[in-house]
Amino acid sequence: MVLSTHLIFWLSFIVLYIIVFAIDMYAAGHQKGTMSVKTALKWTGLWISLAILYGLAILFFFPQNADSDPTISTRSVMFSKFIAGYFTEYSLSVDNLFVFIMIFSLMGVSEKNQPRLLKLGILLSIVLRILFILVGMSLVQKFSWIIYIFGAILLWTAYKMAFTNDEDQVDPQSNFLYKTGSKLFPVDPDLDHPHFFSKIDGKRHITMFMLVFLVIGSTDVLFAVDSIPAIIGVIADGASGILTGEEENFIAITSNVFAVMGLVSLFFALKGIMGLFRYLKQGVSCILLFIALKMLFSWYEPVEELFKSHSWISLAVIIGTLCLSILLSIAIKEKDVIDDKKNEIDKLQGENIKLKSEVEDLHSKIEDKN
Repeated sequence: MVLSTHLIFWLSFIVLYIIVFAIDMYAAGHQKGTMSVKTALKWTGLWISLAILYGLAILFFFPQNADSDPTISTRSVMFSKFIAGYFTEYSLSVDNLFVFIMIFSLMGVSEKNQPRLLKLGILLSIVLRILFILVGMSLVQKFSWIIYIFGAILLWTAYKMAFTNDEDQVDPQSNFLYKTGSKLFPVDPDLDHPHFFSKIDGKRHITMFMLVFLVIGSTDVLFAVDSIPAIIGVIADGASGILTGEEENFIAITSNVFAVMGLVSLFFALKGIMGLFRYLKQGVSCILLFIALKMLFSWYEPVEELFKSHSWISLAVIIGTLCLSILLSIAIKEKDVIDDKKNEIDKLQGENIKLKSEVEDLHSKIEDKN
C-alpha cells in the first residue's frame, strides 16, 4: 500500500509529538532538583527548531493543491501560515504559562508536583484546542460570515489582554470548580500529595493536587476560547480558493500543537528570564488586534487580495511585533519602569496635596464670609 503525502505528514507529526512530549517530561522529571534556566533554554531552543524544521518540510515536500491557482505556490502559503500560526500560539502559550506560575505560587504547589500538573494541563489543552479548532474551522468553511464574529471576539481579547493584569484574573479560591470540589469533599491539607484523592481515617479527601488541576483545567478552557479565534484568523482568512479545508485543518492543528510542545522546559526557563517578556502581553495584544482587523475587513476586496497574494505579510507582522516586544523588554530596564511608576505616584500625591490645599482655602473663604 502506498501512503499519500498528506497521511505521511500526519503520521510523522503524531510520532514526533509523542517523542517530544516523552523526552520533555523525562528531562523535567529526572533532574536532580529544579531544571536550571540554561538547561531549560537549550531544550526550549530544540523544540522551536523542530517546529521550524517541520514547517520547512511542508514548504519543500507538501504537494501542490491541484485545484488552486497554478501561479500560487500552495506549499509556500501553508509554510507562512504554519509559522505565523505557530508563533502566534506560542506567544499566547508563554502568556498562559505566566498564569500557571502564579497559580502554582498562590496555591503553594511543591516543585516536584509542578511538572506533572503541567503535563496534565498540557494534555487537556491539546484535546480542547483540537476540538475547538475542528468546530471553528468547520463553521468558517460552511458559513463565511462567522469570520466576523471570531474577529469581534479577538478584538475584545486584544483589548482585555492590553488593559487587564494577570493578577486581577487569577484568584483560585473564587474558581467555580475549586469551590465545588472543596464543598463536595473534605480537603487534605498535605500540599505535597501527588494524587487526586487521599484517605484520612478511612474517609476520602480531595487533595490540593486535584484542586490545582481543576483550576488549571478551567483556565485551559478560557485560554482555548481566546486562542482559537486567533489561529482561525491566521489560517482561514485569505486562504479561500488556495487551500483545501483539509489543508487548513492540518496547518491549524499542527501549528497549535507544536506551540505547546516543550512547554514544561519553557516553564522552567521562564522562571529565570521573566524580565525578557515584560512587554509580551502588549506585543501579543497588538498581534491579536492585527489579526482581528484583518478578519473584520476581509470583506474589502483590496485587503483580501493583499493577504492572498502576499501571505508573508502576516508572518512578518507577527514575528516583527514579538521581536520588538522582547527588544523593548531588554532596552527598558525594570528600574526605569519602577521609577516611572514612582513618578506617577508622586505626581498624584502632589495633585492630591494641591487639591487638599485648595479645598482648605475654599473652606476658609466660606468661614470668613460667614
